[in-house]
Amino acid sequence: MTTTAQLRNRYAQATVSTASPATLLTMLYDRLSKDLLNAEQAVVNRDVPAAHSNLVHAQAIITELASTLDIDAWAGGEQLLAIYEFCLQELFQANIHKDAARVHSVREIIEPLREAWHQAAHATGDQP
Repeated sequence: MTTTAQLRNRYAQATVSTASPATLLTMLYDRLSKDLLNAEQAVVNRDVPAAHSNLVHAQAIITELASTLDIDAWAGGEQLLAIYEFCLQELFQANIHKDAARVHSVREIIEPLREAWHQAAHATGDQP
């Protein structure tokens, strides 16, 4: 018998495996944004396990973004890598100290990047 969770997982796997690189990038940014919002709320609510889980997942996404970034592909590559590294350090410290202000500051950095990548994907026709 197939459960709803199994169907959701199959759908997610199919979506990821058939997505364009631009769509995958925007999906990562969307999930990163969600993780940061959830982490900030969890820290404020003193839900340590949820804060930790969301912060660790956000760090994993930023690590993936940084590791797949081709810094030689465009003039801003090195600066974007520096932003990712800064965000990773801030999230690491936010997790240690359960600091909502640090999570919020990373959200303020990530949200404009998220929007810019969505606009770029849309402009190239990779997203509706």
